[in-house]
Amino acid sequence: MAKSRKKAPVRRTQKAGSRYQVFVSHATADKWLATVLCEKIERTGASTSRDDRDIDGGDDIPDRIRGEIKRSNEMVILLTPESTGRPWVLLEAGGAWVTRARYRIVAVLCHVRVDTIPEMLASKKAIPLNAFDEYLKELKERVRRHKR
Repeated sequence: MAKSRKKAPVRRTQKAGSRYQVFVSHATADKWLATVLCEKIERTGASTSRDDRDIDGGDDIPDRIRGEIKRSNEMVILLTPESTGRPWVLLEAGGAWVTRARYRIVAVLCHVRVDTIPEMLASKKAIPLNAFDEYLKELKERVRRHKR
C-alpha cells in the first residue's frame, strides 16, 4: 500500500522582495485558531509569520518580531477576548502601525465587539471571523499582483 505524502510546508520566513508574507499576531491562548488562519492564508500563495512557530529558543524575541514585521507585506491581528488587552499583541500592532506607512493591518474579530478594538486599529476595517473567506479572496488578488 502506498503511503500518502504530505504537502511540503510553505517556507515561513522569506527574504525581502520574495513571496508575499502575512504576519499573524495572536495571543498564546489562541494558537490553534491562529494556526488554522495561517493554513488558509498559505493556500492563497502567501507565506505567513507567527511568533510561536517561527522564533527559536535563544532568539531575541523583539528583534525577530520587528524583523518579521518589516519583511511582511501585511498583518493579520486575531482579536479575541484573550488578545484584546495582551501587551504583545498591542506591541506588534503598534510596531507595524508606527514603522510602516501604508501597511495593511487587518483585525479579525472572534467573539469580540467592534467597540473593544484597540484605538490604533479603530480606523481600519475589521473582519468578523465568519467573513474570513472574503479576506482570503482579497489577499489572493494582492498575492497575484505581487508576483508580477
